[in-house]
Amino acid sequence: MNITALTCVKNEGPFLLEWIAYNRVIGVTDFMIYHNDCTDGTDRLLEKLQEHGIVETMVNPAKGRNYQMEALKKSRRRASIKKADWVWVADVDEFLNIHVGDHTIPALIEACGNPQCISVTFQFFASCGIEKYEDKPVIEQFLYSHNPDIWTHETAIEVKSLVRSDFPMTYFGAHRPFHDGKNLPRRKQPTWTDGSGQPVMIQFIKMVNKRRIRKYPSKGVRNFATLNHYAVRSLDSYLVKNDRGDVNREFREFDDTYWRERNDAAYFDDSILRYKDKLAAEMDRLKALDGIGALHDECVALHKAKLEELMAQDTYQAMRKQLQTCSPYPPNEAELRELIGMPA
Repeated sequence: MNITALTCVKNEGPFLLEWIAYNRVIGVTDFMIYHNDCTDGTDRLLEKLQEHGIVETMVNPAKGRNYQMEALKKSRRRASIKKADWVWVADVDEFLNIHVGDHTIPALIEACGNPQCISVTFQFFASCGIEKYEDKPVIEQFLYSHNPDIWTHETAIEVKSLVRSDFPMTYFGAHRPFHDGKNLPRRKQPTWTDGSGQPVMIQFIKMVNKRRIRKYPSKGVRNFATLNHYAVRSLDSYLVKNDRGDVNREFREFDDTYWRERNDAAYFDDSILRYKDKLAAEMDRLKALDGIGALHDECVALHKAKLEELMAQDTYQAMRKQLQTCSPYPPNEAELRELIGMPA
């Protein structure tokens, strides 16, 4: 079974080998990785991995600023996508945690009844009070998340999708595939399940509600798989991540909402550690390839250097202090706690 992971990256160098190794462990056979405007060695590491036949990579073909969507729409022309039986669309901070069989993608597909699409629900993992960046596997460091069924005040949570080659697709979306048959009756719609093997709601397939195009209620949808999302990682890496974007923060107050929403450490979940030993062995195999270990180390060094550069700026010093001292509760929960007289 050919399974291709499809993603777009910018300055993900220190985290790239872990993500590739992890996906190889769970059954991914090929990778199509677009990159743009990298300053931390990500592009050089990808090119060397391509030389070794591990990935297919290219500069993002986007003409505008919507890098991800433009690349995903054009990706179907690429060799690794054309030959794939399944395509897994995910970001480098997202890890598919499979709870059935031998914990691989083929086992998930079998458990779900081999549908044309499987959409797996996010679970956002917090920074867990870790401030310093370390060159250690992300999945081992961050083991606390929000209540899996409730994120901030939402009971509907976003998904990412595994798409079979015969899905009647118009184009890949970042969260789900899109198709022209949304007005067809249910019996003519593609077979599509959640992470428990249950058919997703017809309203989701037909995109009836624009607010629910990429999410649906999360209760009972993770029996076979969860999508562990490490959106904040350590405080150090989060500061570097903020610099990666093109928002000029110098002339406006920093908003800590994104951090607070994804830094809810209410729930302990270490189930992904089932992959720990196999991940370590696969990372060692990749680092042993000519030039790969050295390029990974270069990415790590540049990540640390960027942090030092940012911390020399007053704006980033203020940002760090704000994140260190802000409420540990998501904004909506903090408001509720304040309303009933509890510390927010």
